[in-house]
Amino acid sequence: MLTGWHTLLAPPPVPRPGPVLGTYPERALSRLGPLERLWDRSLGTLRGLAPAHTRRWQGIVRAVHRQAPALAALDGPALAAAVADARVALRRQGLSRAPCIRAFALVREQAHRVLGLTPYDEQLLGGWAMLRGRLAEMQTGEGKTLTATLPAATAALAGIPVHVITVNDYLVRRDAGQMGPLYRALGLSVGAVTADMDHAARRAAYACDIVYCTNKQLVFDYLRDRLARGGAGALRLRLDGLFGSAAVGGRLLLRGLCFAIVDEADSVLIDEARTPLVISGGAGADADPDPAVYRQALAAAAALREGTDFRLRRAEREVELTDTGRAALEESMDGLGRVWHNARQREELVRQALYAAHLLKRDTHYLVADDKVQIVDAYTGRLMRDRTWERGLHQLVETKEGCTLTPRNATLARISYQRFFRRYLHLAGMTGTAREVAAELWAVYRLGVALVPTHKPLRRHLLGERVHRDAGAKWRAVVARVQRMHAAGRPVLVGTVSVEASEQLSARLTAAAIPHQVLNARQDADEAAVIAAAGAPGQVTVATNMAGRGTDIRLAPGVAAHGGLHVIATARHEARRIDRQLFGRCARQGDPGSAEALTALDDPLPAQSRWCRPAALLPCAAQGCAPLAVWLERRAQRAAEGRHARVRRRLLQLDEQVGRLLAFTGRGE
Repeated sequence: MLTGWHTLLAPPPVPRPGPVLGTYPERALSRLGPLERLWDRSLGTLRGLAPAHTRRWQGIVRAVHRQAPALAALDGPALAAAVADARVALRRQGLSRAPCIRAFALVREQAHRVLGLTPYDEQLLGGWAMLRGRLAEMQTGEGKTLTATLPAATAALAGIPVHVITVNDYLVRRDAGQMGPLYRALGLSVGAVTADMDHAARRAAYACDIVYCTNKQLVFDYLRDRLARGGAGALRLRLDGLFGSAAVGGRLLLRGLCFAIVDEADSVLIDEARTPLVISGGAGADADPDPAVYRQALAAAAALREGTDFRLRRAEREVELTDTGRAALEESMDGLGRVWHNARQREELVRQALYAAHLLKRDTHYLVADDKVQIVDAYTGRLMRDRTWERGLHQLVETKEGCTLTPRNATLARISYQRFFRRYLHLAGMTGTAREVAAELWAVYRLGVALVPTHKPLRRHLLGERVHRDAGAKWRAVVARVQRMHAAGRPVLVGTVSVEASEQLSARLTAAAIPHQVLNARQDADEAAVIAAAGAPGQVTVATNMAGRGTDIRLAPGVAAHGGLHVIATARHEARRIDRQLFGRCARQGDPGSAEALTALDDPLPAQSRWCRPAALLPCAAQGCAPLAVWLERRAQRAAEGRHARVRRRLLQLDEQVGRLLAFTGRGE
């Protein structure tokens, strides 16, 4: 049973009202007025310009060190008694300074005894930042997994259920397995929730003091709980807290949204926050048009002329029908089925068909395997096997590719990441790249960024960027560069932006007789093993985006003497953070390393930008190094970041509007 601990936590996220307590603690959300939104965004901008630094908490580190000699002198039973005393103090005093320092010292000592790992001072700083409701920015390889145990164990000792959230099932199993002995030595239970678990196993895992889970599994389980409550809104939650409900409680998975630590937080809270998560169910036979309708829609879309009948805004990924196009559709629909006689349905169907035909590309946005269309995550390069596009788009892509159609489903519950994570009573996180989105993190989640210094001096050598006139010239330069590094015995990691690009490069490397490993959505089952081996002498690894993120690339013996890992970016991503994440794979924990970008004017990002048209920039790229081309490419990158931020802002506003309209019943979620 939770007591008054919630009043002792760090300042809450954006929502103004207090928590909804009782059997399912979470924070109630309120509508923000225009002035409040303007204030949050302005304050967020200021915080983004000057993120906080963890040096201000050096006194915490010194206090932990002062306790270390006495704790090291304790035998096992005496240390267990000290942990029990700390638990009592935390439950009485909450997450106040003195008992938390004591807990950090105990976790540090137990980590040394059980895991053979002693948290560095920088890890203590990162852990304290998260305990105080911050997002700790820590460089790749700085030990974020161990860092998270400090705030997680401290909160759990205080009696607060803790969710440690990461991006894939492999990391869930790995982190829970590696850190489990430490938690158990502290008298805490630890669970892991993965996609293959049934309801009973999930419920048992969520009942643990600390549970590791992925963001998607967690949100879907939360939505299942909402459905179990009958779509309960805030009023129903309060009533449950007052009177209890054994029948409903027996079906619930989570124990509420109390304390969250989000690993790879920028990926979860920013990159994946452009699309709401939806639980669907059978819509019935009447809701599913005949397969012929999808074929007719694609045929109608193919007959329309771009620029005359419709306009594509590729950068915004939007399709707009013109008046001419609407008239052409109306004229061509004679003799077709009932669906086509409704102008709104007809135009929506054809817009979706145009989107499927022109804006969704095979081996970039999706793969086709085993007669199924599987969506590729644009940011991680992983397959999202359990996800489908809505409003008939998935069925249109299946028709386009000649696959068996999957049935359309009705939406039963939905929520955005922004709205979900703001419900936590205490939200914290960690990542290697956050400062670029510090303003948005504050404005949306009231989550401040704290910069954590590296444990050892950074030895990463950035070689800049070379822009080539076309893809052919770029790939030749990449192969030549890989050849030189491979001959020198240095491992190379090459980042690509799509499955198609990774396979094109693989074919060129094979032709050049360069042995290599490819990691993309087709081989994502082995991603951790492939990435972990990427530091061997002469090893060449081609990976889409940030596949393998979360797994350290450790240098094999002797590699550091040759210069360490060399990273090549073959195209700029739509977010600067993703580029920085790729470069961050080299030079971990004081190792040497180098990184460079070899790009082309016809790469996806510059090609879709009005600021960076290839034809206009060919003269300045003739020598292979074009400062103007690089500058304009960066401008296109910033424009893409702005578009994505607007999409996330619109999604949040729509989500809040739905929540207001259906607040009493909760059916909006």
